[in-house]
Amino acid sequence: MDDLRFLLLYGVLAGVLLASFRKAVYDRKVANVPIVGSSGFLASWWDGFRFIHQAPGLIQRGYDLYPEGIFRVARLFRWEYVVCGQKLIKDIAGAPEHVVSFTEGIEESIQAKFTMGREIAENHYHLDVVRTTLTRNLHNCFPDVRDEIICAFDEVLQLQGSEWKSHPVLPTMMAIVARVSNRLFVGLPLCRDKAYLANNVAYTVDVIRSANKITLLPPFLRPIFGPLISSKNKSNAKAMEILGPLIEERLAKEMELGPDWPGRPNDFLSWMLSVADEDQKAVLPLTLRILSINMAAIHTSSTAFTQALFDLTTHPEYLLPMREEVERVVAEEGWSKAALNSMVKIDSFLRESQRVNTNGSLGMTRKVIAKEGFRFSDGTVLPCGSYLAAALRPTHYDESKYENAAKFDGFRFARERAEHQANHEANDSQDVFKRQMISTAVDHLPFGTGETRMPGTLFRSNGAEGNDGAFGSQL
Repeated sequence: MDDLRFLLLYGVLAGVLLASFRKAVYDRKVANVPIVGSSGFLASWWDGFRFIHQAPGLIQRGYDLYPEGIFRVARLFRWEYVVCGQKLIKDIAGAPEHVVSFTEGIEESIQAKFTMGREIAENHYHLDVVRTTLTRNLHNCFPDVRDEIICAFDEVLQLQGSEWKSHPVLPTMMAIVARVSNRLFVGLPLCRDKAYLANNVAYTVDVIRSANKITLLPPFLRPIFGPLISSKNKSNAKAMEILGPLIEERLAKEMELGPDWPGRPNDFLSWMLSVADEDQKAVLPLTLRILSINMAAIHTSSTAFTQALFDLTTHPEYLLPMREEVERVVAEEGWSKAALNSMVKIDSFLRESQRVNTNGSLGMTRKVIAKEGFRFSDGTVLPCGSYLAAALRPTHYDESKYENAAKFDGFRFARERAEHQANHEANDSQDVFKRQMISTAVDHLPFGTGETRMPGTLFRSNGAEGNDGAFGSQL
């Protein structure tokens, strides 16, 4: 152990020196991008350590100084280029994936090679299935999703009887979201298997925790210690044990009866089989992708719903108006995906909750991968290998973009939609759509914006609204 600790300490110190040297080299390439903090050889590394605990203050300071520009802050082993203002954020949103990469940016954030596996990091065809087939099937699958929402709330919250019960919010929401998501991913009965769901939740938590630890290591040490930090192999083995028989059954029926065999389930597993290459049609690769899509769904949706519940308890005056809206819409239109579009107060409340409760100071993390770098409309050029992100929290709290920006105003966006409809043509639906929860904008960035916005936006937002409706009906 003493030898291991010595080697680790030696590696960290070597990484600090190497990172400081690389930062100095980048300084010469991007001398026109101002630094918020220190630029010294070792002082910038110390700023990178401070960033771990003081990121909101550092990013806000930079935003105050350069509200329409680009600045950089030191991370432990690299620079982070922070983009501010609508014009420059649009530049990122419009950049193609082969120039400014969304997937490479996410890879750095969650260290996917070590926390999820190299195959997931390098071949992400399942994300295309999310963007296309899953989104197209939401309408058809909505009755199943709603059924699972009701069953999940009843069973997880144990709502039978009149006695009040206490539940930890985030773990409870993760359990519910895991069930609802897997009704769409693998269908019944597996979506209600407690061991399967517990493994998916544990995997989700481990990916985030492991990534946070791995990013503290110098890049050249990550391949050594990353696999030791992550528990993905344990989660993979458990998932294969539970999910494997279902995958084998699907593969056998496809081989025997063809890809469109009678009774073929309309779920994510089937959608992946429709587009997967032959070498991907096996238990391990398909299991890894089901785990991966679970991680994304559980982490984002449960966090968003937990924040909304906390906002509702903090501002209970919104409860009755939203409940009344649900009852009115359901009486008029029934329970359907289309009916959710009429629940403008709930939609507004959730959008405002996401605006106020940012999960961090930065969003839209990207990596410049074009050899020639990336040129912004103001002439700034970031070299290949640069990591950049938008100033998310300062944008959401900017008084020039939101009146009383620091105040939670649950029906802020509902009023905007009503005012717009009153002042414009009734058929001008596109601009009204921009005020919905699922809509992205350069001043509202929970899902990012542009062509490479976060996959699964529509699915997560419909899940959140469905949950809110189901929960409201129980209150």
